[in-house]
Amino acid sequence: MVNFAEQRTLMVDNQLRTNDITDLRIIGAMGKVPREKFVPEKFQELAYIDEDVCVDDGGERKMLKPHIFGRLVQLAEISDKDVVLVVGAASGYGVAVVSYLAESVVGLEVDLALCEAASANLEQLGIENAAVIDGQLSDGYAADAPYDVILVNGSVDELPEALTSQMKEEGRLVVVEGEGNAGVAKLYTKSGANVSSRFAFNAHASALPGFEKPEVFEF
Repeated sequence: MVNFAEQRTLMVDNQLRTNDITDLRIIGAMGKVPREKFVPEKFQELAYIDEDVCVDDGGERKMLKPHIFGRLVQLAEISDKDVVLVVGAASGYGVAVVSYLAESVVGLEVDLALCEAASANLEQLGIENAAVIDGQLSDGYAADAPYDVILVNGSVDELPEALTSQMKEEGRLVVVEGEGNAGVAKLYTKSGANVSSRFAFNAHASALPGFEKPEVFEF
């Protein structure tokens, strides 16, 4: 029988600490939240490997590698006073981790079955400062905007203005742009009417639906 608590400890020591994740609050949260609860039973033994892990039976949606997720969260510099939007909540793992760091968290998920699973997972873990909402990911969730932090929980081809427009003054948005080995993590910040970005690190992350570049027809 798999000892998931032991695997969590190994994940922290071998994947987080060795990849420059030094924020003890993040290490503590990721060492507490049971990743295996957020994947189908048939994938639970894979929950702590250094790979993106399927969170649905069809294999279309995945949970980010622990160290990529951890580095994105660290990049966002989430404080205990922040209101955070997690775009691409999937089955709720990222929302659960961030709930230990922020004042409140809104998870946005386009797949209704995953949205319901995420809500059930949060309830089972007794997390009361977070909720998962069903909606198009690229639209964000304007009802609770603006946000101190927006965490895009996967990779995108293009970052839509709908998301950057929901950033609070001095807010941060973290995202992986680009597919496969071409992916890069970026930090967006907002000052007045200006939104600027900077490269943070190279990152391979599974793509989120709804952020594809429109096809361009050439004649």
